[in-house]
Amino acid sequence: MSTNLAERVANRRHTPARQNVHRGAAAQQPNLVQFVQSMRGEIARALPAHVANPERIARIALTELRRVEHLAECTQESFGGALMTCAQLGLEPGGALGEAYLLPFWSKKARAYEVQLVIGYQGMIRLFWQHPAAAGLAAHTVYENDDFEFEYGLDPVLRHKPARSNRGRPTDYYAVAKMANGGSAFVVMSVEDVEAIRQRSKSRDSGPWSTDYDAMARKTVIRQLFKLLPKSAELARAVAHDETVRRDASPEGLDVPGEFIEGEVVEQAPAEGDAGTVEDVPAEFAGWPEAAEPAVAEAATR
Repeated sequence: MSTNLAERVANRRHTPARQNVHRGAAAQQPNLVQFVQSMRGEIARALPAHVANPERIARIALTELRRVEHLAECTQESFGGALMTCAQLGLEPGGALGEAYLLPFWSKKARAYEVQLVIGYQGMIRLFWQHPAAAGLAAHTVYENDDFEFEYGLDPVLRHKPARSNRGRPTDYYAVAKMANGGSAFVVMSVEDVEAIRQRSKSRDSGPWSTDYDAMARKTVIRQLFKLLPKSAELARAVAHDETVRRDASPEGLDVPGEFIEGEVVEQAPAEGDAGTVEDVPAEFAGWPEAAEPAVAEAATR
């Protein structure tokens, strides 16, 4: 009997605190569902003028609560903050379009699950096109058998001719933008450069880094390119809140950069039947089209 008691005490001592949170998931999910329902009015007021469907944002949020493991166990403050950030930026809070991801994050400081918002590849592109000076944007992966050369300086050079077959492994990623005034800029990053940034991310082994590595690598180089370009207010706020936790769901909370918290992002198993892919840059971007907001994908999903 004493041996069994000692074993039970030892097992209890080594049981992670998060298991207690997991046992309360069934009770927490209805609370967050009701919380999302109560936020519909706030979401409607927060949406930009060109996004007029608060019901869709709420439905996607409810779907994510059911689909993403541990998301329903997150605090209401962090979930509401992440949802309001998506609403104010006009981004869909789910992985279907690759605009934004809601990731459950175990906060060592709060000893609770919180929501980390990750702005996706398509989300960054969408916000770029809202700037009136935007004229073109493209991001590509370079493979070892491609014909590729670049040079920075007073007369920068960027030339990429993809191999027609057997392209080999990825070696570099680059993003290039053109503005309406004729100016342009580009940034090239090696695989090692991207990996160094991925390793600094709390979600380096889960979420979109796990399911859509190539898209996240191109998003990384796009973020570096944005440092050289004029940014809209929405894009600047998105960069400030990317991969952070926001606990203030008030409209003014978007003007305060999110908080980076030491912790651990929970590993996510891909849902059965969910490819989870992120769309590539639309082909017309590579030809430097006239600036226009690409709303075709959004319209098709409504």
